[in-house]
Amino acid sequence: MPNAQNQHIVDIPLSSTPRFIASGTLLSSLQSVLVDLIELNLQGKQAHWNVVGPNFPDVHRQLDVIVSTARDAADGVAERMRAVGGIPDGLSSTVAETTGLRAYPRGEVTTRQTIDLISERIYTIVANARAVHSAVDDEDPVSADLLNGTIAQLEQHAWLLSSENRTPSL
Repeated sequence: MPNAQNQHIVDIPLSSTPRFIASGTLLSSLQSVLVDLIELNLQGKQAHWNVVGPNFPDVHRQLDVIVSTARDAADGVAERMRAVGGIPDGLSSTVAETTGLRAYPRGEVTTRQTIDLISERIYTIVANARAVHSAVDDEDPVSADLLNGTIAQLEQHAWLLSSENRTPSL
């Protein structure tokens, strides 16, 4: 006999419960965003370790925030893929072969160059996420919401970072 606390719980075997399974197109779209986020995480850390010049402490700290966002967003996309029946591929070889981001320069990079390079990479990811968004939304609004949050965070980071190199347009 059910008690009053769990009377709303229905014991239905998982195999009979309807489950959303993503199409290959949806999973491919999410995979493309995933590899770019993983690559931003790696490039952001490379930039963090090798940035030099004016405003170093601020840029250095800001890069860590961007890296954290990229890592968390990648984890969210990968976990969403698993939740809808996909298998995310974050292997370094896959990331290197399929990312839409250009390679990051080796060695020390000035703060000014770092700001421009990382901002460009963020906007590349945003452009990809926006390009796949409509198709993702048509099939799975939940995955589209995940992309929306990622886009909003990345655009804010790019704005904050790129503002360091801007001059007022008066």
